[in-house]
Amino acid sequence: MTYHGGKIMPTASITAVFWGTSWGSYTGDKMSGMDSYYTGWNNSNYAKTSDEYTGTNGQVGPTSSYSGHYVDTSAASGGGNTSVILAEVCKEVTAGHITVDSSGNGYYPVYSDVKRGNAGYCAWHSAGSCGGKALQFAFFFNLDGDPGCDPQDTTTGHSQGLAAIANVSGHELSEARSDPASPGAWYDSSGAENGDKCAWTFNVPSVTFSNNTKWRIQGEWSNAAYTAGTGYPNGSGQRGCLDGH
Repeated sequence: MTYHGGKIMPTASITAVFWGTSWGSYTGDKMSGMDSYYTGWNNSNYAKTSDEYTGTNGQVGPTSSYSGHYVDTSAASGGGNTSVILAEVCKEVTAGHITVDSSGNGYYPVYSDVKRGNAGYCAWHSAGSCGGKALQFAFFFNLDGDPGCDPQDTTTGHSQGLAAIANVSGHELSEARSDPASPGAWYDSSGAENGDKCAWTFNVPSVTFSNNTKWRIQGEWSNAAYTAGTGYPNGSGQRGCLDGH
């Protein structure tokens, strides 16, 4: 990947939003699981796989903070339009349910209960602002029973639906940290970011986070590992992927 002159996220201040009518009666492991996931991301070896990237505002660091999640039981919309998901985040900010980090390092993943259908992606990240404060946000479909977005987790004990959103959550947060907003920071000549370059490649059955939770999670691209030949191969056989296991 090459640098394109923009900012990175030195840290991430994370609050999750679970959006959709079905979350009001939900009793599975996805909400508690993602709480544990984001708590354990902080200072994990997995988070450190993106620490080499620098921008106009410094260098990506290994630390993050997690403020928990908010549940919005109004009917969720699909993820085909970034403005819809930004509006959902800003709605919760205006209502006082979540707070925007004033440093611009706020990251707000929105987990909807909308199924993927014919969409050709499992999740995405983008950038915007609420009340003049810059932020990053991401969108995730309900991936329960979705074979196209299933990481085939057979070792951690997580439900298939949790395993699926956890894997793509690693992809999106890593990309948001290394390439958060216009004019862009780190991506390759085809526009692929560090998560894209190692998408759906797994080096080990699970990766342990800093709170000792285990996750089936793809690696992230490292220019340094590729140059040194110390990474594991991506789908194209390029040895530049790291998972911090």
